[in-house]
Amino acid sequence: MSGDAKRSNPSVGQPKPHDSAIKHVTGQARYGDDIPEPRGTLYVYSYPAERAHARIARLDLSAVRQAPGVAAVISAADLAATTNDIGPVFPGDQVFADGEVLFYGQPLFAVAADTVAAARRAAALAEVEYEDLPALLTIEDALDAGAEVVPSKTWTRGEPQAAIAAAPHRVSGRTHVGGQEHFYLEGQVALAIPAEDGDLLVHSSTQHPSEVQRAIAEVLGLADHAVTVENRRMGGAFGGKETQGAWFAVIAALAAQQTGRPVKYRLDRDDDMTMTGKRHGFLIDYDVGFDETGRILGIEVMQAANCGYAPDLSHSVADRAMYHADNAYYLDQVSITSRRCRTHTVSNTAFRGFGGPQGMVGMEEIIEQIARQLGRDPLEVRRANLYGTTERNVTPYGMTVEDNILHDLVPDLERRADYAGRRAAIADYNTNSRYLKKGLALTPVKFGISFTSKFLNQAGALVLVYLDGSVQLNHGGTEMGQGLHIKVAQVVAEVFGIDLERVRITATNTGKVPNTSPTAASSGSDLNGAAAFNAATKILDRMLPMIRDQFEVASADRIVFRDNAVFAGERRLGSFAEIVKLAHLNRVQLSAAGFYATPKIEVDELGRGRPFFYFAYGAAASEVLIDTLTGEYRITRVDLLHDVGRSLNPAIDMGQIEGGFVQGAGWLTTEQLWWDEAGRLQTHAPSTYKIPVASDVPEHFKAEIYERGENVEEALYRSKAVGEPPLMLAISVLHAIKDALASIDGYRSAAPLDAPATAEAVLAAADTMAARQTHTNAEIDFEPAE
Repeated sequence: MSGDAKRSNPSVGQPKPHDSAIKHVTGQARYGDDIPEPRGTLYVYSYPAERAHARIARLDLSAVRQAPGVAAVISAADLAATTNDIGPVFPGDQVFADGEVLFYGQPLFAVAADTVAAARRAAALAEVEYEDLPALLTIEDALDAGAEVVPSKTWTRGEPQAAIAAAPHRVSGRTHVGGQEHFYLEGQVALAIPAEDGDLLVHSSTQHPSEVQRAIAEVLGLADHAVTVENRRMGGAFGGKETQGAWFAVIAALAAQQTGRPVKYRLDRDDDMTMTGKRHGFLIDYDVGFDETGRILGIEVMQAANCGYAPDLSHSVADRAMYHADNAYYLDQVSITSRRCRTHTVSNTAFRGFGGPQGMVGMEEIIEQIARQLGRDPLEVRRANLYGTTERNVTPYGMTVEDNILHDLVPDLERRADYAGRRAAIADYNTNSRYLKKGLALTPVKFGISFTSKFLNQAGALVLVYLDGSVQLNHGGTEMGQGLHIKVAQVVAEVFGIDLERVRITATNTGKVPNTSPTAASSGSDLNGAAAFNAATKILDRMLPMIRDQFEVASADRIVFRDNAVFAGERRLGSFAEIVKLAHLNRVQLSAAGFYATPKIEVDELGRGRPFFYFAYGAAASEVLIDTLTGEYRITRVDLLHDVGRSLNPAIDMGQIEGGFVQGAGWLTTEQLWWDEAGRLQTHAPSTYKIPVASDVPEHFKAEIYERGENVEEALYRSKAVGEPPLMLAISVLHAIKDALASIDGYRSAAPLDAPATAEAVLAAADTMAARQTHTNAEIDFEPAE
């Protein structure tokens, strides 16, 4: 059909620009805060608790209600008839603190007033008294107290303890992996507009409009059909708007319901960072047995995740960390335990990679420890442990890896990056440089694609064809800058054989496509693109018999849609618009709802089985230069090679590869979340929380798409997901820093460096390595008397 080789206007596989690119750079793109506010709009401010854990002994809001400009004051007491709980899966995530404060900054109540300033002034009049309670602020605190948001989980294969004990070599240890602030450019925002019969239209900056719809309906005591949620685009999300956006939309909707007026709730940056969940910090313990080549013979891993005060999506985040505890390596005799720790901090949430990156960082730390103990290049140890293709290819959770390309991709990157030559040159440099040290690391990535909750692997789309041949497209995915909408539009244009400009993308709306899954898990294009393909194909298939009969074509199989026209062989039957009009005259339905459900996914109650449709692969080689006197460092070179299958849009995919790497590098180096002893987040603004900037990107930054990539599964046009996997390529930066530090004592030991590797942490690690070297030299210099 539309995939005919003679097409002069292909869409799929072409490097098309983002549909909103010009709007982005000219300021014309309309975000939640740019939507014109209806007359009479109220503005919300939520009053934050000033304790990490306390009983609310007294909360007097009488002065708040009487303050000038105040239209509504809402607290947990107002939700007694419905619910104060907006937990997306398990209960626990609250709209307002209810008798007990569970984290510093938790809203006690919300004020809706004529201006934000009036709401803030009024909120300050509240009289609050607390009775302090013990607060658990760290993972260690939670482990000691046995505090968990959901039960722990363990997978075991074989007899790992026996294998570890029998191994020729053994190493054990602990590493910490820090959390991360999403730092989306557009903060959390919602605008709730009352409609007839108590209905509401809510514009929400959310990755999951259906979740926002359900949360509003439940808290307000409405049917789902009474709430319509719409989102045209977000200014970034990265997982931070998968569940968290519902919170602020609910508060805006509550105030709109109480007052009958439009209500807007937009958080400023400080409040946003203080109130919202982050990437989960992890503590990882390991005990590993291995042979002389570094091959792992037995391994036990314990992953403890800081989930915060409530479950949110922590069960699934922790599950994915378990799924990626192997990264790209075969673990035969293995035990993986996950602890889902409750602390009195924000309820941590989804973040690009969704637990997978933390699990992989833990695995790469183990590889580092093995390599230094054996005196080997870490890349040798990585090669020794890579999954096989026909053997050593079953994961700890029982899934057979059927599409492994790392045995080709990793050597390919080694050659492109001149790894061996640079490794030798760096060793020479470090020998002759006392204070400046270079480091180099090449790390692989294997990342599973699909939601690990099976029911989420579905999507819907709506395609409308108009009489002039133009097409309107709507689907359940949301656009957060990643290029989902343009990819799905390319799919529809490809099916109909028309120019991409003929397809109009519209805002995601729960009134058009219901019961959607979140745009997450890197599955946006796989799911929504396939649903749109299904819808467009339905329309095309309805048209084919009509065309066959009207033009006396021997077989519908000869009919081709291409170049904005319809052909039977080489005979041009008419333009696409002309054929559409003819179909309308012959009463052919020109609209269709499409649906797609990912096949093959099946897991047991512990999550074992086949949780993923396929894997995405990549590798990265990073080089750094560190100053051992200050801890400062620079990334000096990066080479990336990433597998996207047959790319739907190479330009969009390249943006995801480059951007994902930089965001991952920030997480593992400069982005440090720091709470004080009172549980107060002190890194709550760009002045104290350091994300990467343009000057952090090295002059040599070469990212390439793996040309031989092709999805072995029947995914959309054999493409692969690209949203999350590139973030893990940045693990190479952390290990390049470790490599530079290891050179201080002659590569005899692994540097004691956790993530994030801030300059302070690098300096401390350099001092430790220097002390080790001094001790080693002293031992060498000492010669006992004859």
